[in-house]
Amino acid sequence: MQKNRIMWNDTLLQKLFTLIFLAILLLSYSPPSIASENKPPSVGSLLPAMNLITPKNVSLQKYLGLKPGPRFVLSDIKADIILIEIFSMYCPHCQKDASGINHFYGLINNDESLKNTIKMVGIGAGNSAFEVDVFRKRYKVPFPLFSDGDFIIHKLIGEVRTPYFIGIYNSGNNAGRVFFSQLGGFRNAEDFLKKILEASSDK
Repeated sequence: MQKNRIMWNDTLLQKLFTLIFLAILLLSYSPPSIASENKPPSVGSLLPAMNLITPKNVSLQKYLGLKPGPRFVLSDIKADIILIEIFSMYCPHCQKDASGINHFYGLINNDESLKNTIKMVGIGAGNSAFEVDVFRKRYKVPFPLFSDGDFIIHKLIGEVRTPYFIGIYNSGNNAGRVFFSQLGGFRNAEDFLKKILEASSDK
């Protein structure tokens, strides 16, 4: 009887250890990451459609040349060229580079030959509207910023790291086509503007 009890206790312990082992395996398991089917935008490719909420700020609507309405797409923007910055309010590089980006915007907006030709927008990857607004106010961003809280746009463009810059044509036969695609910021706003203008003129 004692022998049977010992054997039964051993069996119970084995089952208990097995359950604990399986629990540890389950807790430590992380499913393999699924690579995005899309790659970062390449020069010459067409940028996927982006559906954005129209800014409530009238001056930002005027800057983009938008008609009244709840939403818009990039082709609604009145400009030959659109430069998109993919950023995150939590990205230290985006925070550090914000003043340089603002200076770059100023170079365009203060140039009569460029201010109606090139328009800028920023898209906050994984950022809520509240988070985007915090970033805008903290770094005094003068151009329109949009929320991509559900990473919908971010997934469409290959889940790029931030900051990421995309330049597209927005008029003529090349409308929607990427002419510039770059990960990371820049050291000199004047040189970056020259780079953008050279890339956009190389059709």
